[in-house]
Amino acid sequence: MQNPSRRAILRAAAVAGWASELTGGVASMKFEARETVRLGFVGLGGRGKSLLKNFLAIPGVRVTALCDVVKDRVWEAQQMMAQAGQPAAASYHSGEGEFQDLARRDDVDLVCIATPWRWHAPMVLFNLSQGRHCAVEVPAATTLEECWALVDASEKFRRHCIQLENCCYGHNELMVLNMVREGLFGELTHAETAYLHDQRDEFFSAGRAGDWRRYEHLRRNGNLYPTHGLGPVARYMDINQGDRLESLVSMSSPARSLAWYRDQHLPSTDPRRQEKYICGDHNVSLIQTARGRLITLAHNVCTPEPYDRINLVAGSKGIFRDYPPRIYLDGRTKGEGWESPDSYIDSFRHPLWKRLGKLAGEQEAHGGMDFIMCYRLIECMREGLAPEMDVYDAATWSAPGPLSELSVARGSSPVPFPDFTRGRWKGQTA
Repeated sequence: MQNPSRRAILRAAAVAGWASELTGGVASMKFEARETVRLGFVGLGGRGKSLLKNFLAIPGVRVTALCDVVKDRVWEAQQMMAQAGQPAAASYHSGEGEFQDLARRDDVDLVCIATPWRWHAPMVLFNLSQGRHCAVEVPAATTLEECWALVDASEKFRRHCIQLENCCYGHNELMVLNMVREGLFGELTHAETAYLHDQRDEFFSAGRAGDWRRYEHLRRNGNLYPTHGLGPVARYMDINQGDRLESLVSMSSPARSLAWYRDQHLPSTDPRRQEKYICGDHNVSLIQTARGRLITLAHNVCTPEPYDRINLVAGSKGIFRDYPPRIYLDGRTKGEGWESPDSYIDSFRHPLWKRLGKLAGEQEAHGGMDFIMCYRLIECMREGLAPEMDVYDAATWSAPGPLSELSVARGSSPVPFPDFTRGRWKGQTA
């Protein structure tokens, strides 16, 4: 296929019947150990260049190919590589289908994909079919069909699909994960999490990113961006490794704030004034796990409020909540008020942050969590380890998007959550 459409790639995946040729799960499948990891990049906008900067700062990385539909972005990425002391990479910038030429190269081990959401799954599917491991930005998929296609392809071609969920590698998130595994919170019962991020200005900015992000609000009503909040909580609860997400019910508020903001800031002649947004300002989804535990997942990018992911986890012995970080532990915290987690940092700081915290602090993106995530992925590839996030996580953490749409459309009825592991979660351990 020369310059194929997104739909054509997904249709080809279905026709190929990947699910009928599966050879087992990939949750514990190890990378092939290699001294140097050769990377290809597809999508070099703001996020793509940020990822490129982080990977270029990691030993044992060689970037061999760059792809974007905007030629200037490829040129800027080449300049970044020159500054990092790397030789020029092969360039692809002539059309949407050129990512396939990059995928066919024999000098690419891992392809990093940072394109608009609708291209994530099709690009991953093609790269997996060409024998490339993939690291894809969030969400990895926007439909249930895409989620299953990713799982099927990863299992068939024995290649990993890693969702680049950077929030799983934040300092507090990894510290809390350590505390959970040490039993400080007792038996976990529930969690609350969210993506609350005022992006109205971004949606109406002059750049291309604002257009495609805003476009999602024209056609979908639900929890559109679930992974930043859900990813860390899923790891606390060992989702897909001893428990699984079983059902979801979702509710959306009216869609008001995006149109109001637009009408206050755009001239009356701007064609965007005619857009009809259907995604509610605020969405809340309730998820129950197979073990009966509860997760509250919220989404709001349209109203004026401070950034917040909540990041709450609670159990029989205590509770942690972020933004700002605070903790309450039975028998340890004095009185009835919260205490700062500062006194627990030395004992429970995650080994990755102990080892890499100084290097991570030298990076600008998201407080160092991006660097930790990228470093750990490359480390797993160089040492021949299984990745810490796999295709089952990518599908599971992305699925609340389309599931919430379905629930909202059905009058907030509960919908079953697919088991992307096909029952393997029962035998997996974190």
